[in-house]
Amino acid sequence: MSCHVRIVHRPSGLLLAEGPLGWGITPFDGSYYVSRKYLQTSRFKPNFMPGICPYKFLYVWLDLILEDGEREKNLGWLYWLPNPLFPFIWFRVALHGSHPSLVVERFDHKESES
Repeated sequence: MSCHVRIVHRPSGLLLAEGPLGWGITPFDGSYYVSRKYLQTSRFKPNFMPGICPYKFLYVWLDLILEDGEREKNLGWLYWLPNPLFPFIWFRVALHGSHPSLVVERFDHKESES
């Protein structure tokens, strides 16, 4: 069994990410860094509002574009100039684990036998 995580946008029910904890979806500093393979939507768009972290470096905020055209502003972010010491944040969508618009579920996933 392995631990998985599922991240859902609470107001719309849209599945944002689902996959194994670890390299696929990495928890760090209260956030989840999601590799493209486990990102379940293409609705994140950069809003070009930059940010800087003193140890993770330069990022840009991402808006979630909903089906009805509404924008959930600054729901995630992406490091465009990441710190080379943190490869698990490189060019991954990051979502804050305690954001009020997100539901984060951890669950055990039984591996299928070959």
